[in-house]
Amino acid sequence: MPTVYPYTQYGGIWKLNAASAAQGAGTWATPPVPYLYSWGFNSYGGLGLGNTTSYSSPKQVGSLTTWLTISAGAYFAAAIKTDGTLWSWGRNNVGQLGLGNTTNYSSPKQVGALTNWSKIASGFNFCLSVKTDGTLWAWGQGSYGSLGLNSTTTNYSPNQVGSLTTWLNVAASNYQSFAIKTDGTLWSWGYNYNGQLGNGNTTNTSSPKQVGALTNWATVAAGFKHTVAAKTDGTLWAWGFNALGGLGLSNTTSYSSPKQVGVLTNWLQISAGYGYSTAIKSDGTLWAWGYNVYGQLGLNTTTYYSSPNQVGSLATWSTISSGYSCSQAIKNDGTLWSWGHNQNGQLGQGNTTNLSSPKQIGSSTFWTFVNTNNSANNSNMVFGINKY
Repeated sequence: MPTVYPYTQYGGIWKLNAASAAQGAGTWATPPVPYLYSWGFNSYGGLGLGNTTSYSSPKQVGSLTTWLTISAGAYFAAAIKTDGTLWSWGRNNVGQLGLGNTTNYSSPKQVGALTNWSKIASGFNFCLSVKTDGTLWAWGQGSYGSLGLNSTTTNYSPNQVGSLTTWLNVAASNYQSFAIKTDGTLWSWGYNYNGQLGNGNTTNTSSPKQVGALTNWATVAAGFKHTVAAKTDGTLWAWGFNALGGLGLSNTTSYSSPKQVGVLTNWLQISAGYGYSTAIKSDGTLWAWGYNVYGQLGLNTTTYYSSPNQVGSLATWSTISSGYSCSQAIKNDGTLWSWGHNQNGQLGQGNTTNLSSPKQIGSSTFWTFVNTNNSANNSNMVFGINKY
């Protein structure tokens, strides 16, 4: 067998019979490569398809196979390619595309010429990004201090947040922002009316402020008004708006500082939407809690739950992404599933019918990435990468 290199003719997933035949013949066919797909709301061109038509099933975005990661905001999206370049498209009324103007674009446009972009997160009308050198950058609408630039000014192109080179990852939703540093500390800034910044108060902050003093934060997910995070020890924590039970604390009390959700230590991946949260444990089980009027918890009901409930009985889930009121998830077998609100076809099922339990999107078994925005009601856009 040849050495496997991603994004070359030797990369991809080989089935055993195909590998055996190729080896016997002394040749290797071109394996599956990753393509970018989008579906859902598209009035501002946020799907990147060169038009403003909404679609209820996945549509391929161009023909490139070099997309690495995508983050959807409200009516726009930003993405990074494998070569480290940054791209954006969709609504641009306050410079959220980072292109130095306020022109909407319905297909991807490169942001500058740099090739060292690494991580991306989108809020309502702004973006955060970390470069490979560990610097943090922000652009778009600066309301409530969401850009972390010590002001509330709108910026139409990327601006560096401070001078540190120790930023590792970012998360954003609505007008609040979060970042984790390489030392495991958690930082937040922006809108804080519901205590979602986790600093023990409800005061907006226009520059990064550390959340507590701990150095073992692993991942953070920003919901519309609340926040969930997991530590390196596998514990789950939540804070912010909780009138709908989205914190998973078995009550509806809002908190302005992190509170542990139960006592388990096997939480692995998390996501959050409007008033609800989803998570995958290390055993591959999927869990959900909070607001459920559209069936977005996937529990085959529209009943709200203020503590984690398992979605079905399978232990084969690998990736979860929750939007404002719908969710998309990938299983270990590469299949893609969706449920919840579907007004704009964001479930990818070819219709606009809400679903209260997971349903597979198409028949492909080569989905590797999915992201849906959680910053605007009834405008969900979804992006997926499929190796077919």
